[in-house]
Amino acid sequence: MDIITVDFESFYDKDYSLSKMTTEAYINDKRFEVIGVGIKVNDEETKTYSGSKMYIAGVLAGYNWKESAVLAHNCLFDGSILALRFNIKPKLWLDTLSMARAVHGTEVGGSLKALAEYYGVGEKGSEVMNALGKRRMQFRAPELEAYMLYCKNDVDLTYEIFKRMVPHFNKGEIKLIDLTLRMHTEPKLLLDDAVLSSHLYMVRKKKEELMAQIASDKKELMSNPKFAAALITLGVKPPLKISSRTGKEAYAFAKSDEGMKELLSHENPMVQALVAARLGVKSTLEETRTQRFIDMADRCGKLPVPLKYYGAMTGRWAASDKTNLQNLPRGSAIKEAIVAPEGWKIVGADLSNIELRVGLYFSGQLDKLELLATGTDLYKDFASSVFNVAYDEVDDDQRFIGKTSQLSLIYGTGPAKLHAAIKSLSGKDIGEDVAKRIVDIYRSEYSWVKNAWYEGEAALRAMKDNKAFTFGEVLPMHVMGGAGIKLPSGLFLKYPALKQVDDAGKKSWVYSQRKEIVRIHGPKCFQNTIQALARCVMGESMVRIAKKLPVVLTIHDAVYCMVPDQLVEKAAKFIVEELKRPPEWALGLPLDAEVGAGQTLAFKMAKLEKFKV
Repeated sequence: MDIITVDFESFYDKDYSLSKMTTEAYINDKRFEVIGVGIKVNDEETKTYSGSKMYIAGVLAGYNWKESAVLAHNCLFDGSILALRFNIKPKLWLDTLSMARAVHGTEVGGSLKALAEYYGVGEKGSEVMNALGKRRMQFRAPELEAYMLYCKNDVDLTYEIFKRMVPHFNKGEIKLIDLTLRMHTEPKLLLDDAVLSSHLYMVRKKKEELMAQIASDKKELMSNPKFAAALITLGVKPPLKISSRTGKEAYAFAKSDEGMKELLSHENPMVQALVAARLGVKSTLEETRTQRFIDMADRCGKLPVPLKYYGAMTGRWAASDKTNLQNLPRGSAIKEAIVAPEGWKIVGADLSNIELRVGLYFSGQLDKLELLATGTDLYKDFASSVFNVAYDEVDDDQRFIGKTSQLSLIYGTGPAKLHAAIKSLSGKDIGEDVAKRIVDIYRSEYSWVKNAWYEGEAALRAMKDNKAFTFGEVLPMHVMGGAGIKLPSGLFLKYPALKQVDDAGKKSWVYSQRKEIVRIHGPKCFQNTIQALARCVMGESMVRIAKKLPVVLTIHDAVYCMVPDQLVEKAAKFIVEELKRPPEWALGLPLDAEVGAGQTLAFKMAKLEKFKV
């Protein structure tokens, strides 16, 4: 299969650019214009072309795209130009930006310039800066020639960087890059403009009502205790920080505090509105996101899904391109607006308790894993120990505490944080003594998990000392010195610039992430490893599913496909079977999944035996 490397140069100005617009909005805008394109087939000399849209279309028609792989740096952009503007859909999409995120994380940077310098393959030019605000016909001949040489250089750099990175990837990961890009370049989900417009009206109306209520007594909002109480009423734990002035815990209510930034994108629009009012922000995330979808519906009617194939250090998919589909809350009206074409359904399935299952398997806590595999509700099982009642007598409130405890304590949460989490989520104060007792019970019953935290600490030390170490009781992961923890995907879980520092008389681990210093410890290393392994499970399942069904979206541990009406039940069974199939590197891992289907994305999931369209 030929590899065709491409790079488009297009018109941009101060107001019309990718820094201010989504890729889809930029490409579908009336102002869009291709200035030129560079094309390289395998190792052949790169050719550049500049001319009218008809001329460029004619040039592109001369290449065998259907039987080739298309390579670009930021293929979300160049690939979408090929697909959305010229209806070109290759056999495979390749992307050095996606690859760099997986191989280098935040160590090197994802820009072509940074990668070229790191690999020593040449220097990226700066001629693009001279193109600001210039239409193709406004370039003088020498300027256009220089610009096309700049384009040629970008193509050559991309291909050379690709050759150096591709040995890090197996076929499955290459396919996942393709799947992720295809969600944007070949969108299949539709958008219902009427539902979106109605939702935007209601969001703004509720926000205005809240603002009017707040305006009547501004002091209520600016009082830290009263603002905290308002957040708690909405089921949100007020963000905290250590005061630099007093050294004591204080509310983190400043505009620059990360906790407040996170609340601006909270799944509850009313939380967004409350925080926006406190900070003086005019529009909430829900408003801007809904308006973005409305604009998208007006331009193309479909939903090009932008996702980062390797968006976090653990490899999970992440939001991209100013469009976050990963934090749509249950019951969101936006989900009602994401629809399948007539005659088709969206079929989706979600891996059940994937982190819990992988964590128990990895650590060797096989007694609890066996209970889970045979259908026992581990949340109820733990609650029965905590409250000293029979399994069948555990009530909903007790199970909730059991669930919160299980999902927190597996990663080493202590009594204080558990106490705060239960109070924040349920509104009930169990007291610090009860919280401590719950922690003690967990660490006694889940001693293998506890031991994995210490192994996590040893893994950190091995990485820091550049030594080999085997981490995990049943599912051994190999620490390859400073390179990090090698995952089944062949990629690595890394902690750049890992070191120990003195923290108030105690030794503490820190590493560098996006130029920030991040704390890490044994239980957190265990958590990162489990999340990375869960992502590997999901990724392998998606590759298998995509061989028979078009994957149109993934959200956390769920995968969604587009299926003809008459094949919905058959597809649902197939997707569940593939999600439940354990990977070859963890054949004893019991997996489970729930499934659902509907005309819109708002359907609920259930066990396959209870599946209904």
